[in-house]
Formats: sequence, C-alpha cells, structure tokens
Amino acid sequence: MANIKSAKKRILVTATKTARNKSIRSAVKTSIKKVEAAVSEKNKEEATAALSAAKSTIARAARKGVYHKNNAARKVSRLAKLVNELA
Repeated sequence: MANIKSAKKRILVTATKTARNKSIRSAVKTSIKKVEAAVSEKNKEEATAALSAAKSTIARAARKGVYHKNNAARKVSRLAKLVNELA
C-alpha cells in the first residue's frame, strides 16, 4: 500500500479512470453486438440503424482516448463491410 500522499491520489485517480474506460469499452462492445445480431438476422434496416449508433459510440471512445483512432477506424470499417454485404 502506498504511503506517500501523491501515490495514494494516483491510486484513486487510476481506479476512477479504469472504471470510466471499462464502461466506455462495454458500450462499444454492446453496440458492435447489436450490429452483428441484425446482420445475422439479415435485417438491413435494423443493421443500418445499429451501424450508425455504433459509429457514434466508437468515435466517442476514440475521442476520449479509450481506443486509438486506427483501432476505432478498423472497428467501424469491419462493421460497415458486414452491413454492406447484406445488400
């Protein structure tokens, strides 16, 4: 356990940031699963709507620094490819 005041603060701040990042990552995974579920049901309209929501969620995570911008772009690209193959 830390004895120095600044080290104790870092532990608290790290725990807060970890919880925030975990929540954001979870939201991204949920949005991705919604797109994949709509694609597996071959529902183009629902998949397109879910893709739009997923893009927004992933972009927000990238802006906040939870994901690297290339990682976010790769996730969006893969989802878009899945949805576009439905046509």
